[in-house]
Amino acid sequence: MATVGELLRQWRHRRQLSQLDLSIAADVSARHVSLVETGKSQPSAEMVLRLAEQLDVPLRERNALLLAAGFAPRYAESSLDSTALSMARAAVDRVLLAHEPYPAIAFDRYWDVVLTNRAVAPFLTGVAPELLQPMNLIRLGLDPRGLAPLVANLDDVRSVFRARVRRQLAAAPNPRLTALYAELLADGDTGEPIEAEVVIPMIIRFDGAELRVFSTITTFGTPLDITLADLAVESYYPADAATAEYFET
Repeated sequence: MATVGELLRQWRHRRQLSQLDLSIAADVSARHVSLVETGKSQPSAEMVLRLAEQLDVPLRERNALLLAAGFAPRYAESSLDSTALSMARAAVDRVLLAHEPYPAIAFDRYWDVVLTNRAVAPFLTGVAPELLQPMNLIRLGLDPRGLAPLVANLDDVRSVFRARVRRQLAAAPNPRLTALYAELLADGDTGEPIEAEVVIPMIIRFDGAELRVFSTITTFGTPLDITLADLAVESYYPADAATAEYFET
């Protein structure tokens, strides 16, 4: 099992920071950072969290750092339906409802769909049942049994998914997400970034219409619960007047 010093060093290398860079950001001496990384100094829980914050370590992995240092985890992981997250759940519900008549989807860090608004339902009518329970947004969009046959620019959509997941994995490696990438996104990966992906529309041929939509992703600011930290809402907007008219009427 890796020590807290080894884990912190891995995160520092992942963020491409020197010990001096980290020490300046965390307002500690570079020597102290070195002693922690080499195991010659046992950091307090507060020091672990201070370094983790400067390294932008996700909450789930901050708990792992605390455990490695001999401390109890600080961040809970509650169900979105729990009393503890009732206000957050209500906020997500309001965001989804307010976005109607356009589609919006809430999903977790694995791209598993948690909630949708009513505008999503018509697009799921022809989807294979095995893709709906559980529903993964990437699999739904790229699997031939899902929405892939409706997407006219499937290669563009796959490239956008690929770029997003690559950024996720670069920020915080994860075995399950790596497996999803290998299954659906690795084929055709050139390693080239997608420029201005927010303006690449998804073109969907559905119900006799050609719908052009683009999306934005919203996340919770400074969450203290792992579930909220992992949650994102993707909201789809019409990219032309004809698409707007279709949804509005």
